[in-house]
Amino acid sequence: METWHTIFNKLTELLDAKTTWPGIFVKTLIVLAVTFTVWVIIKKVLSVVAKRIKKLNLFDINDELFFIIRKSVRYFLILIAGTYLIRLFGITFLEKAFHALLIILIAAPVKNFLIITLSYLESSIAEKTETKVDNIIFDLLNKFAGVIVYAFAIVLALDLLGINVMPFIAGAGILGVAIGFAAKDTLSNLIAGVLLIIDRPFEIGDRIEVWSAPAGSSTWGDVIDIGLRATKIKTTDNIVIIIPNNEIMTRDIVNYTIISSKIRVRINIGIAYESDLETAKAAILRIAETVTWVVKNPGPKVVVRNFGESSVDLQLRVWIHDARKRMDTISMITDKVKGEFDKSGIEIPYPKRNITIIQKNI
Repeated sequence: METWHTIFNKLTELLDAKTTWPGIFVKTLIVLAVTFTVWVIIKKVLSVVAKRIKKLNLFDINDELFFIIRKSVRYFLILIAGTYLIRLFGITFLEKAFHALLIILIAAPVKNFLIITLSYLESSIAEKTETKVDNIIFDLLNKFAGVIVYAFAIVLALDLLGINVMPFIAGAGILGVAIGFAAKDTLSNLIAGVLLIIDRPFEIGDRIEVWSAPAGSSTWGDVIDIGLRATKIKTTDNIVIIIPNNEIMTRDIVNYTIISSKIRVRINIGIAYESDLETAKAAILRIAETVTWVVKNPGPKVVVRNFGESSVDLQLRVWIHDARKRMDTISMITDKVKGEFDKSGIEIPYPKRNITIIQKNI
């Protein structure tokens, strides 16, 4: 018993001996042993917790999440042990550099945790909404998350080292202004892209009017991509038109499907003044009702719009279920109306001029 008491007293003397190398050596061994033991215990506990959570199916990202937790705990233990050993050895001038380095290292698990959080929000929010613009926003956040976290960590590390970061920030601001002037068109497109994402005048899959389509080609198409710089629209001729976002923001946007895919189509038809008006109206309505995608309620309607120079101008107004069948509707009804008018003897007029030649004998 006295032997153990003697050993304990010697060990206490070593621990209290702050300036002797044997005491420092023993304290270093104890700190390392305690740190390693705590790390093994925490690692084991986290492993057990992860296995139980997997059985309960509470999360879909157990492995990644617990990897980040283990990494964070390891850095925390290194922080405590490293700070103590630096002070123990009296090399306090390295303490700030050590802390700054750990801040940079901790940025990695923070970034990974942020990405996992964004992925969870994307799966629980964006994928459950009909709009696809949410997916674009989360994609942008995933791309810039690492840059933001590491930039913040570097600023903290430099500040901890006593380096004044304000000149760097001011210099970055001046550089940003210079770059802004040099790439104003690109920045204008980027800002317009962000406004498009926020304002949502159209979404991916919407059918909109295309004012910059090649001459003689289709003038409308479906939005297939909304980028930060430009928007891609595939026309009904299968031509992809890439329009800069700042140009889109300065134009009127005609969206055929923003509220619903059901739209009203107007078809102009002219008949001769000699033709029977009611017979022509009835024929047009019969043809419109045979089109399968025409809405029954409200039903087709024919109105007299104008008395032209050589025709009575009628207009057929029909609602259709799918805006993408607008041109099909116009083509089919116009084609059938021509055949029906020919059978019924209803004339589709065209401008006529009577030329009288008067011959004078001189």
